[in-house]
Parts: sequence; C-alpha cells; structure tokens
Amino acid sequence: MRTRIHGARVFDGEHIRGITDVVVEDSMVAAVGTGAGGRADIEIDGRGGTLLPGLIDAHTHVFDGSLAEALRYGVTTEIDMFCLPRPLARHRRLAAVRDDVTDLRSAGTIATAPGGHPTQLIAALTGTVLDPGDVTEIDTVTDPAQAPAFVEARIAEGSDFLKIVIDDGTVQGTDLPAVTPEAAAALTAAAHDAGLRVVAHAITASEVAIALDAGVDGLAHVWADVAPDDPASRGLARRVRRQGVFVVTTLAYFEAIDGPHPDAAAGCARPGHYANAVGALRALHQAGVPLLAGTDATPFAPAHGAGLHRELVLLTGAGGLRAEEALVAATSAVADRFGLCDRGRIAPGLRADLLLVNGDPTQDVSVLGNVTAVWRRGVQQAR
Repeated sequence: MRTRIHGARVFDGEHIRGITDVVVEDSMVAAVGTGAGGRADIEIDGRGGTLLPGLIDAHTHVFDGSLAEALRYGVTTEIDMFCLPRPLARHRRLAAVRDDVTDLRSAGTIATAPGGHPTQLIAALTGTVLDPGDVTEIDTVTDPAQAPAFVEARIAEGSDFLKIVIDDGTVQGTDLPAVTPEAAAALTAAAHDAGLRVVAHAITASEVAIALDAGVDGLAHVWADVAPDDPASRGLARRVRRQGVFVVTTLAYFEAIDGPHPDAAAGCARPGHYANAVGALRALHQAGVPLLAGTDATPFAPAHGAGLHRELVLLTGAGGLRAEEALVAATSAVADRFGLCDRGRIAPGLRADLLLVNGDPTQDVSVLGNVTAVWRRGVQQAR
C-alpha cells in the first residue's frame, strides 16, 4: 500500500523543507520530494497544512489507556520514566501488536532508596490508579556494591535505559531518603558498562550537581529551587553543557502542580517553583544545552498527548525557544538522545510515524492542536 501526502509544508525533524510530497509504503517513508515515488494507492491532500514526524514525549508515565490517548494528539512515541514490571509488560505487548496506540521505551523500575521517591506515590495510588495486582515490591539501592546486580535485573526486565532518583523531598516540602552520591556514581558506571544510558530525576540544584558528579547522560527535569535571576542557574547550566548532558524540559509538569493541590500524595511542588523552572530552562537554552520536550504526563496532569502540545507552547512562550527549536526538541532531538535511529525525522527508510496539522507550527506551535491526520508505522488512524 502506497500513500502520497502532497501539497503540505514539510518539517523533517530538523529543518523546514517547504511544500513537497511524502510517499509512504507500508510502514516506511519511501520517498520525499515533489513528484517522487511513482504511483500511489491513496492520495492525501495536505494543502494548507504541515507534515511533521510523529511527536516524541521525552518524559511520561504510562497507564492503561494512555498510549491510545497520546496517539490522538500525534505523539507516536513516549519515553516512559518509570513503570512497574507487570503493567509495563502489558503496555509493551499492546504497542508491539497494535498501531492504534503510541510506541514506548521505558526505564522500567527506577533506582531509588528504601522509602524514597516514588514509593510514597505507589502506596498512595494503589487501589485507585494502580491495580493492587500490578503493584510489586520494587528493588531499592542502599550500597554502591548493589549497583551491578541492580542494573542486571533491569536488563533482564527489558529496561531501555536506567533512571536514578536523586530527590530528598525538598521541592515537595517533605523529607525523603535519597540515593547517595556514591550509589548514584556506582549505578551510572554499571549502567554504562552494560551499554545503558542513564537519566537522573533531580529537581534541585544540589541534586543536579550530584547527578553530574555521577556522570549521568541526562536529567529528567529542570531544577526548580533557584530564583530565575540567580547567577547560580547560569553557572549550573554551563556545567551541564560542558558535560554534554541533555535535559528534559517538563515545564507543563511544574505548571500543573505549582500551587495548592487537594491531594498531597500527588507530590505537588510549592508555589513559585514554576517560575524557577522557567528560569532554569532559559539558562539552559542560553547555554546551548540539548533540550528534549517532555511533560511528566501521569494519570492526572499533565495529560498524555495534549500535555506535549502544552509543553511546546510553554517552551516558545515563557521558555524563549523559537517554534522550530521546540519542534526539534519534540522529534529528532529525543530520537537522537535515546538512540531511536528509525524515527524522529521524515526521510526515506525511516518509520512512517507522521503528523499532519492544519496551519504552520514552525511559526506558531499552538496549531499542533489542529490535527488532520496521524500515521503510526504507516497506518493512518481513524479520526
């Protein structure tokens, strides 16, 4: 089956290609270029619209129904930052056999201290969002000597990367046990020896410094405890850039939870952290740090799919990114940093994960909400 999408402006994941044709054959992009690709079985009129690679959310937490919800908004891949083993196996099977849900990569079980984040959330949500049958006791780390065995167990579970929690509860206004600097360094070394990337959950400047000392590859959040005009943010951003570490933005998360929240178990930040997060994001952008668009989508807020659209609006508004930079952060930049070499761009031989919207998101990312069509592995989704 060959499909030609013609007359649309094409953003290929890195650059604006202008108005041209894209031909899809089965699950792959077959050709890009006006008049390219020969005959087609299906012709899609893209005039007035823009064709982009399927969006990739670089920080989510999957739950039943979320993969279908994300795909409706053109998010064709999610990077899941923590999922218990039983539900993760269920979500992986779903994504492998069906094209009406988004694909995912996952850290699986994260490295945390006994009683550390997010064990308090697991306890609070069991029986509501979490099915008691899915909740299992998770491995924790107290001693650096445990690191190799912990990493081996994650590989056996099928984790695509390792996530380490370095969070003492400061931003949540609580007191939580946290992985020690020595354990974080040992976990990072063991993961790198095994060929895994390492992402750290760290949301204060001091926690970020511990993660950087450990040698992690990426940060799952910006920090949120330093005032926007504090020179410390600029200095820390420069260090992040020197070490080649990427940062997932998650402004939508801080926007969603900044302020009073009726459910303390939701781990909400105290007022003012959104402004601090924006300041950190601006410092990181000015320093030239690789930014990946991510939401920390949950069963509550931000929402899967719609939350990434909101994230890009925040990045181009408060965050100061150009629209094209924000689109790169939600497509090719995520694919590059997580080793997804088959997606994140529109080019012959890559997966036909595509999003067609009415309007020009390279000028105004809010038009991403005007979804015309979504393809996952070349299969056009019903609207």
